[in-house]
Amino acid sequence: MALPAEIWSQPPPLPRPEDAAVVHLVQAQVDRVRLRSFASNAPVLIERIPPPLRVVGSGTDAVVVAHPELPAHVFKVFAPESLEALDQEQLSYSLLGSSDHFATCFGRGERHLVLSYEPGLTLYQCLEQGVPVPEQVILDVQAARAYARSRGLNPKDVHLHNVLVQDGRAKILDVSKYVLPGETDRTWDHLLQGYYEFYPLIEGRRIPAFVLDLAKRMYKAQAPERFSLPRYGQRMAGLLRRLGIISGSVRLSDVTQAS
Repeated sequence: MALPAEIWSQPPPLPRPEDAAVVHLVQAQVDRVRLRSFASNAPVLIERIPPPLRVVGSGTDAVVVAHPELPAHVFKVFAPESLEALDQEQLSYSLLGSSDHFATCFGRGERHLVLSYEPGLTLYQCLEQGVPVPEQVILDVQAARAYARSRGLNPKDVHLHNVLVQDGRAKILDVSKYVLPGETDRTWDHLLQGYYEFYPLIEGRRIPAFVLDLAKRMYKAQAPERFSLPRYGQRMAGLLRRLGIISGSVRLSDVTQAS
């Protein structure tokens, strides 16, 4: 069933009058998306995506779909088990207001948010494809986190999969955990430190997905209070040398001393 017009908290920019009817049609199709999420924080299980919707991204709570008739918008559809995350993300976007650092939220339906389509590669994809990440991207994320704090939010869960690179600048996608209380997680702090102390070793080199996923598992396996980035970096550098991704003549100490 198409959602009523009142469901929009802010009408999206529609370039043609007939697009209003398209929006209702698309929302009816979005309502037929089926997926499940899991308490284990595993990726969602996508059960049904009705055509012509196509998947442009997915995570642990939701799947993001696009429709060819609305190229400037995407629909982030949440699993029935994750509707609390939908409420949290909508609130986060409301508190963030208008900011170039983040995607734009135009409104919501019963199980989805309507967001701006944001092109670009994620930091994860940049590493996988060997695309250099300019320092400005890192500085933009720092600025975005500071802005979120200024709006009374707690910028959590900033990682390789939800930072996009757009023309050398950063755009952050997932803000669902920004309203949660507690200490900010250290993931981005460690990525920031790693960018300056470790990334020069691998800049422009393709890192296979299985290596990136192994790096994530190794990171999560360490107790936060005992985490040491130099020790972690040395382990990863050794693995990359054995795989022939970086030269055996380059040492992590060469990078840290140069920086």
